[in-house]
Amino acid sequence: MSLNSPLLISRLSLAALSTRMFRYYEDRIPHDASVLVVSNHRSFMDALILMAALSSPIRFACHHYMGQVPILRELVTGQLGCFPLEDSHQRQQSFFTQSQLLLQSKQMVGVFPEGTAPMVKSTQPHNVGEFQRGFAHLALRASVRDLAILPIAIASLEEVNTTSVPLRLLSLFDPTEALFNQPGLHPLVIYRRVAVLIGRPYWIKPQQQQQYQGKQAKTVVAELTEHCHCEIASLLRQGCY
Repeated sequence: MSLNSPLLISRLSLAALSTRMFRYYEDRIPHDASVLVVSNHRSFMDALILMAALSSPIRFACHHYMGQVPILRELVTGQLGCFPLEDSHQRQQSFFTQSQLLLQSKQMVGVFPEGTAPMVKSTQPHNVGEFQRGFAHLALRASVRDLAILPIAIASLEEVNTTSVPLRLLSLFDPTEALFNQPGLHPLVIYRRVAVLIGRPYWIKPQQQQQYQGKQAKTVVAELTEHCHCEIASLLRQGCY
């Protein structure tokens, strides 16, 4: 995969969809470091938006089913460089293993901590759901020097809401995903105007990694998760109003 290919695809896709993007606080983007990008997530366009906004390819962890669907698999993994997670039995370990290898080579890794829920349920642009804590565990256990978590808010200013495939069709590719086992069509959010607000990078310090053991581990993971959630929620309010 050419490192320039995902970035080119993201820019061409936004142009084809007539999406206008506005960037804020781009001076906060770390350079010459391993970066874990964390963002809210409502649209299939979010990965494209973030790559275009940061002017860099980002290796996103994506849902297991995306690696099972023909054509989609070739686009997501072959062209955009995303890595689908394994099935539910090996999902966590595969996420840690693949992400750590990418971060060690100083590639940007992207995570959407809200998971699948906001993609299959219609949500308001200014809302951000509860975060899963996998990204915090990754940051604290990864053997990576100069690691920064970069929280980013994607604020929709104008959008088109439509639908795509039946949700139950997706369960054919991932029967373990309970959210697919319901009637209705998969929502589809297409941004017309979108603001990307880049938060302050959160640098992982050695003392935090040392605290990531025993009874302290749960506390430091919760604090890191809450910090990123609050930062993104604050940026989202700023961008949407």
